[in-house]
Amino acid sequence: MYIDSLKVFSDLVETSSFSKSATINNITQSAVSQQVRSMETQFDCTLVERGRRNLSLTPEGTAFLKTCKSIVSIWNDFEGRLKEIKNVVEGEVRVASIYSIGLHELPARLKAFSEKNPHVKVRVEYHRAQDVYDMVETGKADLGLVAYPVKHAGLLFEVFDEDRLVLICNPNHPLASKKKITLSAIKGERFISFEADTPTRKVIDRSLRAAKVKVINAAEFDNVETVKRAVEIESGISIVPSYTVTEELKNGQLAVLEIESPKLTRPLGLIFSRTRSRPPGLKELMASLKESAK
Repeated sequence: MYIDSLKVFSDLVETSSFSKSATINNITQSAVSQQVRSMETQFDCTLVERGRRNLSLTPEGTAFLKTCKSIVSIWNDFEGRLKEIKNVVEGEVRVASIYSIGLHELPARLKAFSEKNPHVKVRVEYHRAQDVYDMVETGKADLGLVAYPVKHAGLLFEVFDEDRLVLICNPNHPLASKKKITLSAIKGERFISFEADTPTRKVIDRSLRAAKVKVINAAEFDNVETVKRAVEIESGISIVPSYTVTEELKNGQLAVLEIESPKLTRPLGLIFSRTRSRPPGLKELMASLKESAK
């Protein structure tokens, strides 16, 4: 039995899809089915119950999955250490990123990195912050990208950039004629917020309280794209990371104002394992992200 087959099985269970497992591993869907049948034949048991719309693990399959994950993790760590010894800059780097960084800050930086390191394949998945920490901790991702990084057991972090928080409003809003404002200027305004559990929302709320500024909470959303659209249709104003409104500013869809008192920033962090090896490809990507922020 090959390591690749164990990874195929793990991906199949993770995605609950033969086609997605095939895509991840660059093989055909029928090859996934054949590999699973081959493993079931070898162990003389059924590992996966196949339904019309989903699949489920048998007790034997559950035990096998745990073993698969352990072996694949050990093997990946060995490959990483081997490449580290050889200093070979190649292979795959799995990145888990929050949406705002992955969609706005990351693309241009990845393009520059790939041009210099064509043999390194970077695979990016988008998740909420807590899921990013969990994926790095469990080895499902080699690198995590989050805002306002915090300490987690078994993980390390480095701040690789600082993004300014800016006020946005519809170009027809009375504030749109200004270039800079203080928080006191938005007292009583209808405000579009992020959801209460997001780090950016917590920083904004603390800053408003410290400035003794009360706003009208018009709506709250879990992602910056929806916040921007709400501001565009004049539902209210908001405060967002400056990187996320570059295109809207260029196209005249939104007015963007610098907040000069107090200045608000959003640290962007790299999250990585304290104990697992960091192969050259991962090291180069981390260095590239920090360098591109200068």
